[in-house]
Amino acid sequence: MTASAASGQALPSALATLLAATNGRHEAEWEGRSVVLINQAWGSLILSLQGAQLLHFAPHGQAPWLWTSSVPKPVPAAIRGGIPLCWPWFADREDGQGPAHGYARTANWRLDACEEEAEGVELHLSPVEALDPQLSPRVVIQANAQRLRIELITEHRGDTPVKFTQALHSYFAVANAHTCRVEGLAGATYLDKLRGMREFEQAGELAIRGELDRIYHSNRSLVLVDPRTNGERRLSIAKEGSDSSVIWHPGDKPPGDVAEAELLEFLCVEAACTRLDPIWLAPGGQHLLAQQITLL
Repeated sequence: MTASAASGQALPSALATLLAATNGRHEAEWEGRSVVLINQAWGSLILSLQGAQLLHFAPHGQAPWLWTSSVPKPVPAAIRGGIPLCWPWFADREDGQGPAHGYARTANWRLDACEEEAEGVELHLSPVEALDPQLSPRVVIQANAQRLRIELITEHRGDTPVKFTQALHSYFAVANAHTCRVEGLAGATYLDKLRGMREFEQAGELAIRGELDRIYHSNRSLVLVDPRTNGERRLSIAKEGSDSSVIWHPGDKPPGDVAEAELLEFLCVEAACTRLDPIWLAPGGQHLLAQQITLL
């Protein structure tokens, strides 16, 4: 059972227990994975070194902003929840080879630096082994009581131009996905995976009422509106280096690594570079994909 079911937190109970026992920074094992836990006066976060994946973030006194499944698949599978890194491709690779969403989210990463201040923390990560012949990714996470920012930086260290796609596949914790809405997409065109990837135009703001899998052609900042029993929560989701926003929820058909009781506890709002806006990177070039989240 998740801590969300027990105490209103979208966090697996084993992780919640580890976090409660942490004062400052601590490294531990969870479900066969090394995790870094930070619990300070400003708030808390949990990072998995498999995938450089942020699993939890909550400013002090607030409910978690991210959701993580209590029933993840065993290693080496990816963890569902938090902010997985889809890199160096989003969804399926063009040639059909390789795993869905690329190698980064299942690779081992190292924590290169952790700069802790009274107001927050900044984490720098890089993969333990090379993930691509020419492209090299790194991740920077900044967290404090006011905001969460994650950067996926790709550097071209090879000799020929490379095309790639990517996403910050963020799972936001919500009270009930089917009562949420996402503001900022009105008038944007989108590809609907549930309708054969045909293109449509968004009429008005997006209300979540069931299964959804869409790629919006948009670089706008969004607002996730989450009605809750103790008052509406509004999260601003700004981004950089992205002309695609992916909105996903499985509806009433839980994937195998989502407990049925948790099915409505998350909504994915992703900053991405997809088939609509692939990145062409020249030798020596660099691309920044960033997502910055603040409470309104």
